[in-house]
Amino acid sequence: MRSERVASLLTLLGAAALAIFGLPAQADPDCRKLAHDGDRYTVCTLRADRDEIRLFHSDADGQLLGSFSAIDSALEAEGKQLSFAMNAGMYHDDRSPVGLYLDHGVQSGPLVTRDGPGNFGLLPNGIFCLGDGAAAVIESRNYAANPPSCRYATQSGPMLVIDGKLHPRFLVDGTSRYIRNGVGVAADGVTVHFVISDNRVNFHSFGRLFRDALKTPNALYFDGKVSRLHAPSIGRSDSGFPLGPIVGAVGPAG
Repeated sequence: MRSERVASLLTLLGAAALAIFGLPAQADPDCRKLAHDGDRYTVCTLRADRDEIRLFHSDADGQLLGSFSAIDSALEAEGKQLSFAMNAGMYHDDRSPVGLYLDHGVQSGPLVTRDGPGNFGLLPNGIFCLGDGAAAVIESRNYAANPPSCRYATQSGPMLVIDGKLHPRFLVDGTSRYIRNGVGVAADGVTVHFVISDNRVNFHSFGRLFRDALKTPNALYFDGKVSRLHAPSIGRSDSGFPLGPIVGAVGPAG
């Protein structure tokens, strides 16, 4: 009983420290398997008001990070490590972002609102924005018309779900099927669902997962073919050639 009282006291002290000092609670992401309409997915859910979520691209010297292991190495100086990560937006051959990219509010990629080739240019596309204790997926033209305050932001496309509706160009029987990954933000503005498919899916199936199973009013496609996940809590860390933008949750080392 004494040990239970001590544990309860420590929990209360930890909560008090969070309230007093504003320290984020470093919780492991909720990573789980989810089946929907005959397809299989891995979903990692975080909270922007609790978890330390960042975007990563280059180090302080401007050198590309490009991998989960390189980010972990860079975080060692802070006494931290990745508890979750995935690729977070399309990039050019030199790994520079195709569209808007913000790191601590500093922009290093252009906002693109015009039609263009490939999935990125399949309008509407969108922005994944991380602010102070909040997150959002915003259609790119709405972002341009009224730019919010984002500490981190990455642009990708197409949007998967727009105000509760699937992208109008998606076909139920679309034949383009890949391992795909993306992000959706719940209506509360803090619950963030990162998803990677475990089998090849088309855009319509992927969008329905966010709309119907995860109930996210807005969701954004990150990429396909190169989709990768780092989720130590379920024993997974995909490897491969260098990536461009990466989103990750940061926790204490060890």
